Amino acid sequence: MAFEELLSAYQKLFKSSKRLIRLSDRNERELASMAEKQRFAAEEIGRKNTELEALSVKLSKYLSPQVYASIFSGRQEVRLASQRKKLTVFFSDIAGFTEMTDKMESEDLTKLINHYLTEMSAVALEHGATIDKYIGDAIMIFFGDPETRGVKEDALACVKMAVAMQARMDALAADWRSQGIERPLKCRIGINTGYCTVGNFGGNDRMDYTILGGAVNLASRMEQQAEPGGILITYETYAHVRDQIECLEGESLQVKGIAYPVSTYRVLGTKSRANDTPVLHAQAPHIEVTADMAKMQLAEREQAAKLLLSIARKLQSGTD
Repeated sequence: MAFEELLSAYQKLFKSSKRLIRLSDRNERELASMAEKQRFAAEEIGRKNTELEALSVKLSKYLSPQVYASIFSGRQEVRLASQRKKLTVFFSDIAGFTEMTDKMESEDLTKLINHYLTEMSAVALEHGATIDKYIGDAIMIFFGDPETRGVKEDALACVKMAVAMQARMDALAADWRSQGIERPLKCRIGINTGYCTVGNFGGNDRMDYTILGGAVNLASRMEQQAEPGGILITYETYAHVRDQIECLEGESLQVKGIAYPVSTYRVLGTKSRANDTPVLHAQAPHIEVTADMAKMQLAEREQAAKLLLSIARKLQSGTD
């Protein structure tokens, strides 16, 4: 009996072992299948991430870097919303652009405008600008949102950017002449500082991050009144930059939509430190000019600039 009981127990154990082996094999197959599915899922996630990164890079071309960063970091929601903030607004366009379009073939004109916009955009981004939009040959930029360094620093950065843009235009003139452009491009720039409504405007399916308000319109009017190659700013901007930017007071303008005359200032450039160029001296046959910058007050500098400008105009016109 003991042998038969032992044999029966062995047979039961053998059957249990076979069941366990079958179960183990099935589990192994299922685990292998799951591993394959996980591998496939990981590859699919990798492909989707690559596609998302490529799409993100393309999308960044349509947004200012600050706006792009604020959206993808979650600091700014993509919804219809706006707020009031004091911003410094910049407008520029190319003087005589309409005449230029009549003289140039569309392919050459497209290449020229893209080159111009690329160069100006590079300068803008170097100074931390938020590029709002391109309107043909015109550029609309603002400082103070979504990132700000303070109203004074934003205004100063904007004017320094404008000075750098005009300097870059002078440097590009030789290149454009070699391409057959008889008259080098000259841009007009207008700047104003004031309260604007900034945010997302439009519909739920299509919105635009931009600014609205009277301060924006005034900046546009400054650009229209600026001389080719010149920078015209309002007193609101001048008050923030006067310590570091050389300006010449211009005529007060009566602007549509504003009841009072608007004071304007023509930007001459950034101020030199007194230790760098304390005395300016120029000499030529029958003329000599000396200006002691360290001793001159701002009003005296502006008066001297007006006097020299008046002399230059008389010399150009040939009058006494």
